[in-house]
Amino acid sequence: MGSKVKELRELFRITFLNKGQIYEVYAREVYQSDLWGFIEIENFVFGERSQRVVDPMEEKLKAEFQGVRRSFIPLQAVIRIDEVEKEGVATISKGDNVAPFPLQFPPRSTPVPSPE
Repeated sequence: MGSKVKELRELFRITFLNKGQIYEVYAREVYQSDLWGFIEIENFVFGERSQRVVDPMEEKLKAEFQGVRRSFIPLQAVIRIDEVEKEGVATISKGDNVAPFPLQFPPRSTPVPSPE
């Protein structure tokens, strides 16, 4: 009696602020970037073309991210990242009530010691 292992592919919903609008996209990979202060998003997922109803907002996002292999999003623009079971509709909405998180680092008050 063998048990079948269900292969789960992670799916993330990433919500972030871009040019005053809130973007909600789906992707298979999200991770901290080597570029300090950014996250990387790869393998975007959009609705299948077999759907009968076409959402113009999702089509706009598909066109905007067409040919993009990887996107770098500033950490202060990220609103939320969720791991989800099913894909939803990618959207762009007005960001009237959302502002970027202020990210300020105070200057160092003590000098960094040099290695001797």
